[in-house]
Amino acid sequence: MTQALHTPPPTAPAPPHEADLAALAARHGLTVSGARPSLREYVGRLWARRHFIGAFSTAKLTAQYSQAKLGQLWQVMTPLLNAAVYYLIFGKLLGTSRGVPDYIPFLVTGVFVWTFTQSSIMAGTRAISGNLGLVRALHFPRAALPISFALQQLQQLLFSMAALVVILLLFGIPVAVSWVLVVPALVLQSVFNTGIAMVMARMGASTPDIAQLMPFVLRTWMYASGVMFSISHMMAKHTDWPSWLTAALQANPAAVYIDLMRFALIDSFHASQLPPHVWAIATGWALLAGVGGFIYFWKAEETYGRG
Repeated sequence: MTQALHTPPPTAPAPPHEADLAALAARHGLTVSGARPSLREYVGRLWARRHFIGAFSTAKLTAQYSQAKLGQLWQVMTPLLNAAVYYLIFGKLLGTSRGVPDYIPFLVTGVFVWTFTQSSIMAGTRAISGNLGLVRALHFPRAALPISFALQQLQQLLFSMAALVVILLLFGIPVAVSWVLVVPALVLQSVFNTGIAMVMARMGASTPDIAQLMPFVLRTWMYASGVMFSISHMMAKHTDWPSWLTAALQANPAAVYIDLMRFALIDSFHASQLPPHVWAIATGWALLAGVGGFIYFWKAEETYGRG
């Protein structure tokens, strides 16, 4: 009895070392759940799910106005109504139409192109935070979400372009060879929008309140992008503006893509109204936002849907 009382308790086994656990997992082919793949592998996984991205964006576009009686007509009516309001306030009341030939085609083109960028960024901001159920339930490259939302906005713009063509023809803008330039301009803008959407998707995933702030940021950006007025005419009037302000207005990516579309579609919008090296600027913004935004989003791949 005495011997049993003085028997020391058995010592607990030492916990396995992290290196031992890693070796054990590797031996049995186990990997970390949700671990970030290499950049090359990530691109391959996205490409393998390209059909899902296209189907998801089309389904979201179809469902967007499913509860409205006019249905998909709102895809065209919304930017047209915005253009009508801007024409009344800025074109008539504030007089920004003075000195701008073909002001209505000029304004409608700017509104349509700006809406494409604005909607892509807003949709990208909520791409992860607004789809947490999907993110947590299924395993797929999370970049598929902001890319599909940007593709949805491109599809909506293409529907709106039909109305834009009708407006151009009604106001006497002839069909020209320069209309072909719409294709490269839209490609560059789409890459830019998708890259910014991925940046905002990562930021919105960690800080959902950004979605409440973005409308104010985008409204300020719109006023600086020449949607309702001609930047070249404003610069000609205000020759006393500092050089940095002039350079910033000319290099503004939203203004660059808007002006490229106006140059392609409206014959009274001349090359002299474009900033120097405009195609190089447009390409640079697309590569910077597209590649940089993709890598920035990929870096946080394993954090989405956690917490």
